[in-house]
Amino acid sequence: MVCPRCIMTVESVLNSLNIPFTRVSLGEVEVPAKPTEAERERIERGLQKVGFELIETRVNKIIEDIKQALIEYLYLGMDAQNTKLSTFITKKNPYDYSYLSDLFSSIEGRTIEQFFILQRIEKVKELLVYDQLSLTEISYQTGFSSVHHLSSQFKKVTGLTPSHFRKIGAAKRKSLDNI
Repeated sequence: MVCPRCIMTVESVLNSLNIPFTRVSLGEVEVPAKPTEAERERIERGLQKVGFELIETRVNKIIEDIKQALIEYLYLGMDAQNTKLSTFITKKNPYDYSYLSDLFSSIEGRTIEQFFILQRIEKVKELLVYDQLSLTEISYQTGFSSVHHLSSQFKKVTGLTPSHFRKIGAAKRKSLDNI
């Protein structure tokens, strides 16, 4: 789950299945009692219908926690620049960064930094499609040090300049949770 709409969707699924819960937050659901195997299967099927998956293993939970930390960091924009990405991740996940980095790479097939760059570029695409901010404002909001840095990263990932992408629009976007 990567947004408030995701939380509402999961709450709706749980309510429709009559599964009691105490809290739903990004990436987590708190239930008052351990679900039975039948309830777990119903939850899993219900979540799959709306494009989510049930994550139960410790490793998968750590990977999801890293992704959530990356999304939080991204939404901080330039405000996050006083904190290194690795420091931010280890504050959110109580493990050594090298362990988290190796684990993430082995499961995802790309580094944390590569994944983060893809997240940033998708956020840039979203802001370009909305066409309400200048490239300078977009670069600030997404944590790039300059428009030039944003443009070079954007072109490296997409093969297009931000200006050209703005012209062709939403057809080239992916949702952040599908990266």
